[in-house]
Amino acid sequence: MVCRLAESGMASNAAVHVAVPSTWVLRFADLVPRLGPVLDVACGYGRHAHLFASKGYRVMAVDRDRQALAASSCIHGVQTICADLERGSWPFTLNAFAGVVVTNYLHRPLLPSLIAALGAGGVLIYETFSAGNERYGRPSRPDFLLQPGELLRVAAGLRILAFEDCYVERPAPALVQRVCAINATDVPTAPLRGGFG
Repeated sequence: MVCRLAESGMASNAAVHVAVPSTWVLRFADLVPRLGPVLDVACGYGRHAHLFASKGYRVMAVDRDRQALAASSCIHGVQTICADLERGSWPFTLNAFAGVVVTNYLHRPLLPSLIAALGAGGVLIYETFSAGNERYGRPSRPDFLLQPGELLRVAAGLRILAFEDCYVERPAPALVQRVCAINATDVPTAPLRGGFG
């Protein structure tokens, strides 16, 4: 499957800093309930933290790179947390977040914690590279590439609103998986902007 959405927000294989939010995150951001904070995991320079803060959400932006976090530290509504989630313990409370956003990042031991961090009605928006991406550049190590259907299996306990396992052309050719899922049995009655993936 070739996804023809403008992927101007995804970090390119050439490691170019991109400030534009991912179109996948933009597509589903308005589904995140307004009652709780949003967790932006491995947020980098904070493009998604900025997006959610601009929509009035409280955001916790976590990354291990202090310099990258500095870009978000002065944004109203964004709390930055410098933490190495791969070496330390999970610093967040269970069921605490209305939304969990992850892009271009994979550390498999964290996946259950990401799901457990969602509160009732909370929305998971996740997008990262998948197996086969090594043909197009980085990341190329299997540790950083999802296996076929893996992200769908990770979200299996949630209500899947959209899932794609596809090739994107922009900002650079890549193979990705992405999911939007809700921690609830009820799906919003209003139609989703952009339909289902």
